Amino acid sequence: MSNQLAVLFPGIGYHIDKPLLYYSAKLARARGCDLLAVQYPALPTGLRGHAEKIEQAVQTALSAAEEQFTAIDWTAYDRVFFLSKSIGTAIAARYAVQHNIHPRQVYYTPIEQALPYLDPTGIAFHGTADPWANTEMITNGCRKIGIPLYLTENANHSMETGDTLHDIFILHDIMDETAHWMDSTT
Repeated sequence: MSNQLAVLFPGIGYHIDKPLLYYSAKLARARGCDLLAVQYPALPTGLRGHAEKIEQAVQTALSAAEEQFTAIDWTAYDRVFFLSKSIGTAIAARYAVQHNIHPRQVYYTPIEQALPYLDPTGIAFHGTADPWANTEMITNGCRKIGIPLYLTENANHSMETGDTLHDIFILHDIMDETAHWMDSTT
């Protein structure tokens, strides 16, 4: 067992084998972290624009995460990272607050439901063409909390623009910021 743990909180359609979580998991593994990926039960689709349905999905996934974490002694680890994407940002942020733990959090494309729970010591990434989260709302929410927000112009909810080579540069920049943040001591 390592003295570091990285927990992956995927999105509904953005699983751990997709670029943001796949490469952030590799970064964590390279730093000696044990890895754990949260598994959600079947969650509904067609949630965009339906805050009440999104909230229900968050609650269902949060309950599943809580069941999976019952045997984890968070204090046994020197460092814990929560690496989350989309709906996973709301689940990771809420879990940490509700269980009074303080993991180092990376929020890839946070959704509105995550904002009240974001940890100001974390970092966030958002694309200005993200149809799941309003850029002004995310920007203002992160600013109010004091969390560093890395905006990518014209990137969607997957932090992609449709230009493959440009998207690879975007992914590189995001992973570079993530790696620097993981290596920092604050």
